[in-house]
Amino acid sequence: MFSKYWNDPLYRFLTKAVFLFIAWYFIYDLWLHPLGDLDMTVIKSLEQASYFVLELFGYITIEASHVENIRTIGIDGTHGLWIGDPCNGLTLFALFTGFIIAYPGPLKKKLWFIPAGIIVIHIINILRIVALSLIVFYFPDPAVLDFNHTYTFTLLVYGFVFLLWYLWALKLSGIDSMKPPTDE
Repeated sequence: MFSKYWNDPLYRFLTKAVFLFIAWYFIYDLWLHPLGDLDMTVIKSLEQASYFVLELFGYITIEASHVENIRTIGIDGTHGLWIGDPCNGLTLFALFTGFIIAYPGPLKKKLWFIPAGIIVIHIINILRIVALSLIVFYFPDPAVLDFNHTYTFTLLVYGFVFLLWYLWALKLSGIDSMKPPTDE
């Protein structure tokens, strides 16, 4: 009976996706997140890259604190941004990776597409933090920051992840070549 469902690509995808979600929950929520090291490593990377981009465009940034676990970035003269764990992109990395693993396709392509996608998502997140820092600088009203953080950039970042999934599903997975021939 199980093989009947396993042979159906939709059930196979959903089974893999549920398994990967449960695995991510146990690995991240119950082990990695409480330790905090992985989250802080990603946040520090976001901070350093965002400072670099802001300074590249001539902005004087808030002096980086050498205190452990400080996660604030911004332009001098503002209160800056605090980067929380939910905003560091780790969940998006896992969501993206889980989809690519669960979706059919050649392993060789998955082995380069997953790291490339994670790097691209990380770069998009850096650009998001830079843009939010500029919003805080030019539009200090907290409502403007809140709206853009909650809606504008959530839509843009998730839209980009969907674009990567689309690229995988329709262009790179080779799923069209796996379709059985029709009797036309």
